[in-house]
Amino acid sequence: MAEQTKRSIVVDASSDKVMDVIADFPAYPDWVSAAKSVEVLEVAASGRAERVRFVLDAGMVKDTYELKYDWAANGKSVDWHLVSGEMQKSQVGSYTLVDNADGTTDVAYELTVDLTIPMIGLFKRKAEKVITDTALKELKKRVEG
Repeated sequence: MAEQTKRSIVVDASSDKVMDVIADFPAYPDWVSAAKSVEVLEVAASGRAERVRFVLDAGMVKDTYELKYDWAANGKSVDWHLVSGEMQKSQVGSYTLVDNADGTTDVAYELTVDLTIPMIGLFKRKAEKVITDTALKELKKRVEG
């Protein structure tokens, strides 16, 4: 089984506020630099997006893909997996939020991506690290801004 890349960051906001930003997919192109368009395709009974299509342009990596989301009932985590993609054959990820006593939130992001093109494991880990670091920094800026 592939190793996951796991990164974390502290955000100066409640976990509810952080999760609201994570769940607001239509707003992603406003703050996620690589997201050119994001469309919610299906909504779960909870009111949260269940299936989402992304058009991504991260320079050398361009992809259109769909993810299926599973939201934790406690509102503290969300998991997803790839339904379909052009460049990706697999994507599994999650955000897990932990409230801190000072009102901040620890945000952990785990991600594993497998592409349809062969890639050396070292480069794959490096790409996942860049993706997770960038995502967390952009999330922090959006929530705190």
